[in-house]
Amino acid sequence: MGQKIYFCKKNSMSVLVEFAMFPTDKGESVSSYVARIIKWLEEQKVSYQLTAMGTIFETETMSEALKILEGAYKQLENDCNRVYSIAKFDVRKGKTNRMQQKIASVQHKLQAEANDK
Repeated sequence: MGQKIYFCKKNSMSVLVEFAMFPTDKGESVSSYVARIIKWLEEQKVSYQLTAMGTIFETETMSEALKILEGAYKQLENDCNRVYSIAKFDVRKGKTNRMQQKIASVQHKLQAEANDK
């Protein structure tokens, strides 16, 4: 099976964001608050990957990424007095669809290693 090749526009950009956001004033279990954010992401048609430690999404501009983070915060703002958030950004010009490409690249390398054994 061949590796997929992606062509990008000259001025394309990928902003990969991994973030976690939850209230710290609502007890030990905050999954219902995280679910609010995930539901909102789905309503906004933001493609995301939920992990045990956070959520990953990709946009084409930093401005879009920051608007999504602000929207996520607004889901908690009304009834949470203290919200913890952390965000990591990986910005790369000339690439798109990196959320899937990075995973596919690692899987391809693992398969190649397995075939070499």
